[in-house]
Amino acid sequence: MNIDLYISEANDYAHDIGAPVYHPHVSVIHYDEVGEIRHTLNRMNCYGIFMQQEFPEGLTYGIGTYHEGDGSLMAFSPGQIGGKLDDGTRRQYYGWVLLFDTEFIQGSVIEEKLGGYQFFSYHSNEALILTPREKDILSQLMATLRQELKMPSPSFGQNDIIKDYILLILDYCNRFYLRQFNEMTAAGSDILSRFQQVLTDYYAHGQQKENGLPSVKYCASELCLSPGYFGDIIRKALGESPKDYIRDFVVRRAKSLILSGKSIDQVAEEIGFEYPQHFTRMFKNTTGVTPRQFFDNQRQK
Repeated sequence: MNIDLYISEANDYAHDIGAPVYHPHVSVIHYDEVGEIRHTLNRMNCYGIFMQQEFPEGLTYGIGTYHEGDGSLMAFSPGQIGGKLDDGTRRQYYGWVLLFDTEFIQGSVIEEKLGGYQFFSYHSNEALILTPREKDILSQLMATLRQELKMPSPSFGQNDIIKDYILLILDYCNRFYLRQFNEMTAAGSDILSRFQQVLTDYYAHGQQKENGLPSVKYCASELCLSPGYFGDIIRKALGESPKDYIRDFVVRRAKSLILSGKSIDQVAEEIGFEYPQHFTRMFKNTTGVTPRQFFDNQRQK
């Protein structure tokens, strides 16, 4: 993948677009004041929050296309790729950017809580869409944090205050994520029906012959969700993990094939197992009986 800009440190992006730099490890940029800028596809080596009134068409995040929408928020963690390849055009954007280096938060509460912030693991098409009130809250916090960054250095306790503001911004992002998550879960029946269709299509197209059993990662990708976000929705809606649901789907399909008269080896192959004994073990662990015992029991009924 071609990369326009490697954001190795928090201020690299500010240097690239001509925005002011206030702190060696933290950057807050107000797009409204920067003027027109070029598109760039970036590889991140720091944490970033991009809150824009409108994202450019065709924006990528990882290997997918990001969802566009007013008031959206896009979060990056180190190692992720996102943006839009430079095509020679320049455009005025509106909103805020927060970037901070990993070394700045080492040993802090922020570092402890990062694993719980699921919005950093968003996959393609799963933007955090902000309400006008949520956008106002984050804009005010960004502006206040920038004022603190502008304070004469060194200021007593400045880095601790900066970390407190970053933590507050991330906690608000998490609140907004949970709000969106609950709204999506309320419409979980649509996710479940689409999940079911993904599994059905997987076998209808014979993908198990090359790829084996359908994975949680594959299903989440087909639904344009991160595996973690997808797992949270399914657990809340069904009380079981996506992995358990896939296993049960596979077992139901296996039962139908067994009752149709196919041999255990044929069923194992059609389900996506390379070795029949692995299929037999999974079937028994799930149902309490072997495929042969299941067939015999059904014949006796």
